[in-house]
Amino acid sequence: MNRPVAAGEPAKATHSIKRIAVASVIGTTVEWYDLFIFATASALIFNKIFFPAFDPLVGTLLAFGTFASAYVARIVGAALFGHFGDKVGRKSMLLVSLVMMGMATFAIGLLPDYKTIGVWAPILLLTLRVIQGLALGGEWGGAVLMAVEHAPSNRRGLYGSWVQIGVPLGTLIANLVFLVSNTLMPAEDMLSWGWRIPFLASIVLVGVGMYIRLNIAETPSFNKVKAADEQVKVPLFEVFARNWRQVLLGGVATMSTGTSYNLLVAFGLTYGTQTLGHTRNEMLVVVLAACALCVALLPLFGRLSDTFGRKPVILAGIAAEALLAFPLFWLMDSHGFVGALLGYLLMMTAFAANYGPIATFLAELFGTKVRYSGLSIAYMLSGLLGSAATPIITTALLSATGRGSSIAWYMIGSAILSAISLWLLAETLGRERDEGAVTHSAATVGRVS
Repeated sequence: MNRPVAAGEPAKATHSIKRIAVASVIGTTVEWYDLFIFATASALIFNKIFFPAFDPLVGTLLAFGTFASAYVARIVGAALFGHFGDKVGRKSMLLVSLVMMGMATFAIGLLPDYKTIGVWAPILLLTLRVIQGLALGGEWGGAVLMAVEHAPSNRRGLYGSWVQIGVPLGTLIANLVFLVSNTLMPAEDMLSWGWRIPFLASIVLVGVGMYIRLNIAETPSFNKVKAADEQVKVPLFEVFARNWRQVLLGGVATMSTGTSYNLLVAFGLTYGTQTLGHTRNEMLVVVLAACALCVALLPLFGRLSDTFGRKPVILAGIAAEALLAFPLFWLMDSHGFVGALLGYLLMMTAFAANYGPIATFLAELFGTKVRYSGLSIAYMLSGLLGSAATPIITTALLSATGRGSSIAWYMIGSAILSAISLWLLAETLGRERDEGAVTHSAATVGRVS
């Protein structure tokens, strides 16, 4: 049963909540668009123009290594933006992160390649990638809190899942831009200058995101803490002193989302084109279809978590990811384009069940005073463990074994670790926002201030 809105909870007009949710979706879409045009370019372009002196496989690994570097920066960004987000406010940090991400992405579109400036090309690429990571480290947590802390208590799962739409929608737009570019221009032009278009075009999305975010209000939860002058002096220290178990378990519980998603949108492009012989356009179409399905499913699973609980829905998604690991590669390896499409759609459905409720679940693990810091660090830790490692590990496994089954075992291992960590955390549905977080293992009991 859905919990009714708590007594004394501010009444909110439906259109106001929806406007805030849309603002969160658009902002995170911009951020993830910027992130995933880099991922797509890493799989298709950067190994040739920024690392051309290496064997193709090694060049791909180096390109993905640059892709992964942002995940380390995301941890730093989560701590930095989380600190100020818990002390100054959610809204101001969202504006700063959006500008940082947009400027770094635009600058990547202007970079000279390896033939022009030699080793400085990949160095500058890495530097801008790190700036992207810092920005994203602060973006996601703030966007989640803008939605969840404004939402009625019986709709937190639904509105938290709207923020998650930014991931597949940003990926969809990024791949659509690459698909159109690939279709309209020869491969030589794409390598020469066409790849720059998606990066330069991001400035338009940044402008739209800034306009919308300037016209939304700070969250009621933070305003209440600020009015009482109860901000924690150093939120990061408070999180690690009193809530480190929630951060660690929450990060590992979320890890499998990064593993499955990045396998589909990053490694899968390389595997489909270089190993299976699909054209770039065919694989981009597969990714587009899977992302479109994900956009539709995320709110459904978020809403289900408001009815049945966060953990049951998330756990069902994790189990489905593990069960579909081998079928995904069987379909891709044996049934051509149709098999790849079916495999992607099945795995993306499992991912949506896992990913839809996880934002609200992580937010509800922490009290208001440290929520931005705790939520952001836990999620960015999951990115480091899952998303950052996946393209590198899967490429290395394929090189060593030549078999997709080795990658399926990696997916299953990731899912098992996430399921165990999720089990050790308590259900959060129905918990008041400022209650303490509790785990149901005697070894992992903690309380949030």
